[in-house]
Amino acid sequence: MTMAPVQSPSFQTLSKDLGATALRRGLNLWPPFLAASVHVDRISADFREFDVSLRMRPWSRNYVGTQFGGSLFAMCDPWWMLGALRCLGDEYIVWDKAGEIDFVSPGRTDVRTSIRITDELLDEIRAATADGSKYLVWCDNDVVAEDGTLVARYRKQLYVRRKPA
Repeated sequence: MTMAPVQSPSFQTLSKDLGATALRRGLNLWPPFLAASVHVDRISADFREFDVSLRMRPWSRNYVGTQFGGSLFAMCDPWWMLGALRCLGDEYIVWDKAGEIDFVSPGRTDVRTSIRITDELLDEIRAATADGSKYLVWCDNDVVAEDGTLVARYRKQLYVRRKPA
């Protein structure tokens, strides 16, 4: 008698079924975030608001002792796409298209960022994709130090298309 292989659900499948609190807890245990000292502080129940911090640790410092740029990028990376996917629903395709970061000042302490998905952004996307066209939209958020100093400006470009009926 042969046994069929056990199929485990993908992260994508699991994450679509998780509420905000469970997803936050899971992401805080996700190895890439753990290793980079990224901490998800809050995800709103409607997936429109994300608060994320990057703790200053010996292993998260770069050669000159400030926050490692790759970790600054990582702390900002998934939120715009994740939020758009959850807010727009299954009738939309949403992909990360591009990402940019502008390092403004050295991050010498813990830093944080907040992502806010507005009604205006969602309305803009829905209007631009109503006929099935693809839409590329840039979304921005700042990374700030504990004292409010701007550390980096982050930009994410999303590719969005309404799925065919």
